[in-house]
Amino acid sequence: MRRLVVILTALAAPVLLGGCSTHLSPEDRALIQQAQADARDAKAEAARSAAAAQSAAAEAKAASEKADRMFARSQRKVQ
Repeated sequence: MRRLVVILTALAAPVLLGGCSTHLSPEDRALIQQAQADARDAKAEAARSAAAAQSAAAEAKAASEKADRMFARSQRKVQ
């Protein structure tokens, strides 16, 4: 019997919670949709920023390696 109560409670919880979420006003739904859209935009912007940062890091590494080669070459000429 106790197991039946636990199962019924587990099944009833989503139904009750689902019923509560359907009573949102149109303004609340619009706010939620706008927040979701803003979150998607922010996620896309973060991905673009991460890609730009990776590209800049690769360019900086290449420039550093080139500067190291130039410095080593100039040191060999001096000696």
